[in-house]
Amino acid sequence: MTAETSQPGSPTLVEDLLLLLFQPRSGTIAGENTLFYVLAGAVLADLALADRVTMADRRKVQTVEGQAPSDELLRSAWDYVSEKPRGVQTVLAAIGPHLRKPVLERLVERGDIRREERKVLGLFRTTALRDGGNGRRARLLEEVRQVLVDGTEPSARTAALAALLSGSGTLPQFYRDIPWTTPVIERAKELEQGNWGAGAAAEAVTRTMTATVVNSVIVTTTVIPRS
Repeated sequence: MTAETSQPGSPTLVEDLLLLLFQPRSGTIAGENTLFYVLAGAVLADLALADRVTMADRRKVQTVEGQAPSDELLRSAWDYVSEKPRGVQTVLAAIGPHLRKPVLERLVERGDIRREERKVLGLFRTTALRDGGNGRRARLLEEVRQVLVDGTEPSARTAALAALLSGSGTLPQFYRDIPWTTPVIERAKELEQGNWGAGAAAEAVTRTMTATVVNSVIVTTTVIPRS
């Protein structure tokens, strides 16, 4: 499986997730040790929200005929699943390792993140990641904060984004913006289970599919130390 970058259209869910996981203060990406599972989960969730994939049974995912996406990142995953119904964790392991680079390139192309060259010890050149300054990460973070902290009814997309963020195990690292409190933890767990509220306006099958993806991410990442 490969996923090449190209001039992007509208941001995909996986782009939004990686942008949120980017930590401007340190220039790092939260959860690097398990990142590819989490990014793959975002791709599958995006396909589910667009009714391009659905559950074949309680453990396998299949494509919806005639619903191939035009976006290259999503299409690569859709093509893989279209070959035959596959277990969600199998899909995560297959599509995830190839996502970080092209997704990061898209964020750089959009101006969400910028690369900054610098010298270490005055000798060695290295590249650091910095916030692009266009405000998109701040807007995404505020949408998630409103859902988790203020109890705002989320859109389906924001609900899935918050659920994936929670499922990644990195939510405590956002404590400066999203307090790590019992109500926040409880709300995050509700979203992981597909309990999004009426405002999310997603079909029950879509919620179930997304919850299955998120919980597969959780199951898969818990066997690897998180960072």
